[in-house]
Amino acid sequence: MVCMGNICRSPLAHGRFQALVEEQGLADRIQIDSAGTHAYHVGKQPDPRSQDVALRNGLDLSSQRARHVSPDDFERFDYIIAMDRDNYAILQSHANEGNRHKLKMFLDYAPGVPEDEVPDPYYGGPDGFNHVYRLVDAASQGLLKAIRQQHFS
Repeated sequence: MVCMGNICRSPLAHGRFQALVEEQGLADRIQIDSAGTHAYHVGKQPDPRSQDVALRNGLDLSSQRARHVSPDDFERFDYIIAMDRDNYAILQSHANEGNRHKLKMFLDYAPGVPEDEVPDPYYGGPDGFNHVYRLVDAASQGLLKAIRQQHFS
């Protein structure tokens, strides 16, 4: 799960998807992480507003720490999921030809959602974080369904 600074959107996506994977008993088979395309917040916890909306939805993000996307991520993970087109383009510029197929847009897994990008709530109020949570919840469920169909059928 990748956004710009790895403190707002991608930690929420990471936390929600992790919870779904654990609920389905797949935690030993699916590895999840999040990162940022920019190193602004490396080592910091998720934004307090992300943590607040997460806690209100039964998720604890306090153990997460922001990190920068690394070249190893393109080898290590089967899916590199961008929250928006700008971060997708950055990831695409860093991926080698053999790994570009791993790049996905998160909301591609939420067909009932009218948006195609998870908006950055950083400069907004709590409503933006609530909206982001609803989006990542829908996309997380779709992503898990897709992974189950492709890898566990």
